[in-house]
Amino acid sequence: MSLTDTPRANRLHISIFGKRNSGKSSLINALTRQETALVSDVAGTTADPVYKSMEIYGIGPCVFIDTAGFDDVGELGQMRVDKTKKVIDKTDIALVIFSGEDISEEISWTETLRRQKIPVIAVVNKADILTNTAEIAAKVQKAGKLSPIVVSAKEKTGIEKIREELIRQLPEDYEAKSITGGLVNNGDLILLVMPQDIQAPKGRLILPQVQTLRELLDKKCVVLSATTDKLDEALSCLKEPPKLIITDSQVFKTVYEKKPKASKLTSFSVLFANYKGDLPYYVESASAIDRLTEKSKVLIAEACTHAPLAEDIGREKLPRMLRKKVGEALTVDMVSGSDFPEDLSPYDLIIQCGACMFNRKYVLSRVERARAQGIPMSNYGVVIAYLSGILDKIDLNCAD
Repeated sequence: MSLTDTPRANRLHISIFGKRNSGKSSLINALTRQETALVSDVAGTTADPVYKSMEIYGIGPCVFIDTAGFDDVGELGQMRVDKTKKVIDKTDIALVIFSGEDISEEISWTETLRRQKIPVIAVVNKADILTNTAEIAAKVQKAGKLSPIVVSAKEKTGIEKIREELIRQLPEDYEAKSITGGLVNNGDLILLVMPQDIQAPKGRLILPQVQTLRELLDKKCVVLSATTDKLDEALSCLKEPPKLIITDSQVFKTVYEKKPKASKLTSFSVLFANYKGDLPYYVESASAIDRLTEKSKVLIAEACTHAPLAEDIGREKLPRMLRKKVGEALTVDMVSGSDFPEDLSPYDLIIQCGACMFNRKYVLSRVERARAQGIPMSNYGVVIAYLSGILDKIDLNCAD
């Protein structure tokens, strides 16, 4: 993906589920009008989930996810099915393909998706070769309480009806949330404090900084940027205090001590905690830090899968801050990317990064898992503010 593209995490995630050889890959190719997915008569061609970012008229930026058949067999097949199950957590809308007489597995998957409040669009594929599509559609309607769309991915018939249904099924809050919420208005002066360290390679800004800056410009704010060491100079250049200062969480305390009294303060990580996750739960969970002991276990979850870097916030700085408060024997585990335990009971606290690489649906699925198991879950920026003693002094009013 180029620097001019909408990040994958900000796109609507549309997943396609079905049995092997049901035509999932062909359907993606028909929907995207590109040879996006490998098509073969050999069952089980799709192994790992395949992601294709697209722009669809009426929908906008989206990601189609092609999955392995959920009827795959054998040890390797089960591994593929397990990966398909993990895609559910990232799914905003699901397409479930029906292409045979026995629809019991498809109905079971439909029920699983509905339990997670994911809109389901039923598709009866292979109308070009099946003579009983009407019978299959009637079965789907009776068993799944769905009105299936009959298509031929090969002949590209019925595809427009799927696009129309995708638009109809768009989540009500799709594109409703913004990063800065109600914190800023047209004409506000905003100061961004953006340290340029090893986390931001030369010539680059990290993704949360780029996305926040773009939104502020879209909202017609006046934006000034500075690194931490130039904060005093930046403030002295201004005729009036900035309405809001947004800083990197790692320098929260430094910026708080220097900010004008009239300026509100928050961080990129806190903004993304609200944009991608559940900020009230993160704030509530931060108090669990006071209950940690040297026998406690903390899980730090990072969206990125980069190699460990010196002074990495998740691998180095946060563990050091926690151990300084709790004790050196505190156990801190680290997971990255899509790795996230099903069983969270061994942990006394989970700390999620800003999650700029994940879509909101996926982050909220993690929050719900933590809630269901009674495990406090917070966020990098919230935890750093809490450990710095300024959580009650930063602006958390990010709601739209």
